[in-house]
Amino acid sequence: MTPSSDSTPFASLLVCCAPEWNAYCQHEFVRRLADGTLPPEAFRHYLRQDYLFLVHFARAWGLAVYKSRTMAELRQGLDSLKAIVDLEMDLHVGYCARWGIPEAELETLPEASETMAYTRYVLDAGLRGDLLDLHVALAPCLVGYADIARWIEAQAFTVRGPANPYEDWIAMYASDEFQAAAQAERDWLDARLAGQNAERLDGLTATFRDAIRLEIDFWQMGLDGA
Repeated sequence: MTPSSDSTPFASLLVCCAPEWNAYCQHEFVRRLADGTLPPEAFRHYLRQDYLFLVHFARAWGLAVYKSRTMAELRQGLDSLKAIVDLEMDLHVGYCARWGIPEAELETLPEASETMAYTRYVLDAGLRGDLLDLHVALAPCLVGYADIARWIEAQAFTVRGPANPYEDWIAMYASDEFQAAAQAERDWLDARLAGQNAERLDGLTATFRDAIRLEIDFWQMGLDGA
C-alpha cells in the first residue's frame, strides 16, 4: 500500500513514514488473514492480547478526556471511551468466545512484552505531550486498521466469505461504520496538524513512526504465538 500522495497534513505524515506504514499494512499476519491461511492459534494469541490492548486503549481515551481543552474535544474523548467500554469490549469478548477463549481467561491473561511496549508508549506520549501527541500515537491503530481492511479488499489473493475463517474480522474493519470513524480521525488530525511548525512536525512524525513500529511488533507477536 502506497500512502496517499494528496497534500493533506496527515497524508504528508504517512509519506514520511511510508516504509514503516507499508510494512505494517502488508505484514505477513495481514496477508495470511486475507487469504485465510493464518494458523488459528496465531489468531487466538492475537485476540487475547488485543483484549488487553483495548483495556489500555480505553485508558488512553480517558487520558484524552483529561487533556481536552474544549467541550468538543472533551465530548469526543468521552464518546470514544464509552464506545470502547460499553460496546467494543463486549463485542470483542463475544468474538473471543466464538474462538474458544472464555471471558474468565481474558481477565487473567499475562501481557506480552509487545503489548506492554505499545500500550505504555501510547500512554506516555499522551502524558508527556498534549492531545495532538496522543492522537498521533493512537492513529496507527484506528486509521491503520481501516487502511489495512481496504488493502485486503483490493488484493487478488484475498478470500472472502465462509471459505475464510477471518471473514468476520475483515468485514468489521471494512464496514462503513469503521471506515467513517477512521475518516473522522483523519479529518481531526488534518485540522490540528495544519499550521504546525517544522520542529513540531518532526517530533510528531517521530511519535507516529515509533507507534507504527510497535504495531508491526504486535502483528509479529501474533505470528510468533502460533
